[in-house]
Amino acid sequence: MISVAPGTKVYLASKPVSMRLGFDGLAALVRPLFAVEPYAGHVFLFRSRSGNYLKALHWDGTGLCLFAKRLERHRFVWPPLVDGGVVLTPAQFALLVEAMDWRRTVAPPAPRLLVQM
Repeated sequence: MISVAPGTKVYLASKPVSMRLGFDGLAALVRPLFAVEPYAGHVFLFRSRSGNYLKALHWDGTGLCLFAKRLERHRFVWPPLVDGGVVLTPAQFALLVEAMDWRRTVAPPAPRLLVQM
């Protein structure tokens, strides 16, 4: 399980990329896809063409981290193929990495504050 710090955005590229790309190749894709600096501390997710492999790129303040996961029997749940990407919540990111359907996750409503007089 990977946890992300509060305030960290998780960007998911909708279109597949070559999984042969490493640190520099994926970092070069961040600006054109998301219009964000790759060294801003956010998490950037990239998918394979087959849908069973993902790579996550993250700047932790001292260097780039690259996480990869391949499912042996199933596929990850991905959004439809469109240009650009999708921003996920940290909870949706955790579900995606666990190969669960993150699109069906609904955040609970904010608690109502009781005003006492």
